[in-house]
Amino acid sequence: MTTDAEARFDELIAADSRIEPRDWMPDAYRKTLIRQISQHAHSEIIGMQPEGNWITRAPSLKRKAILMAKVQDEAGHGLYLYSAAQTLGITRDEMTEQLITGRAKYSSIFNYPAPTWADMGAIGWLVDGAAICNQVPLCRASYGPYGRAMVRICKEESFHQRQGFEILLTLMQGTPAQREMAQDAVNRWYWPSLMMFGPPDDQSPNSAQSTAWKIKRFSNDELRQRFLGMLVPQAEILGITLPDENLRWNDETGQYDMSEIDWTEFFEVLAGRGPMNTERVRARREAHENGEWVREAAAAYARKQAAKAVAA
Repeated sequence: MTTDAEARFDELIAADSRIEPRDWMPDAYRKTLIRQISQHAHSEIIGMQPEGNWITRAPSLKRKAILMAKVQDEAGHGLYLYSAAQTLGITRDEMTEQLITGRAKYSSIFNYPAPTWADMGAIGWLVDGAAICNQVPLCRASYGPYGRAMVRICKEESFHQRQGFEILLTLMQGTPAQREMAQDAVNRWYWPSLMMFGPPDDQSPNSAQSTAWKIKRFSNDELRQRFLGMLVPQAEILGITLPDENLRWNDETGQYDMSEIDWTEFFEVLAGRGPMNTERVRARREAHENGEWVREAAAAYARKQAAKAVAA
């Protein structure tokens, strides 16, 4: 028997309205949001690592400043998302513990190495470009705090994508060695960026329910096709060759034909057996442990201020 609270929830979803933290929601809806938002937050935090490693090695002061600003943006994105997840009843400490112990997942894309400066361009153009395609629809997510967090995140991600495009454009207008470096970076990041949207729709167990609840708005394969539609003309401008000899427009289907993605690789990386899985989690765990004194000092200061307020 449907309760009044359940009926109200269903009405809000059907009307394309927002569910807010104090509204009743099914346990499964809450758990789905906690899983998705926390994984999104973890991805932003882990995603700082490959780019943060290049701040001191960027080729100019301007590039250093831009890259530093981007990494700071990603830290902010993680903060917004952790805060949104906390409104669902999970604590920041719980989410952090899940990440540093390897029990929580994050985007598989960040388990690949970034050995050259061109990788900063490929990450911006491909990875952040895929993120934009995936995240813009999330601005309309049915859960209010998540959708509102995504509005600002998407605005900043659009700058990150342009930054990556500009890095690659500069390299492609440079020496043969620079052009080769840019092409190599795109070759390495292209397929993992397509995997970012998740497995094919018929292998994605959570997509149907998330779509029904209007957390997601488009299927994994639909988003992948949108991404390809963005990449192809931009690759032509860059002079970059997308590394798929079977990539071509199909007039009959109205979408791009492409080679089969290596889903074995995707699931291996997702399971923690990617090139950089161990290093990424270890670095995050060490950073958390090294920052313990800061958290203790902040807590002590907060207690002192609270005691002063009571005494006054």
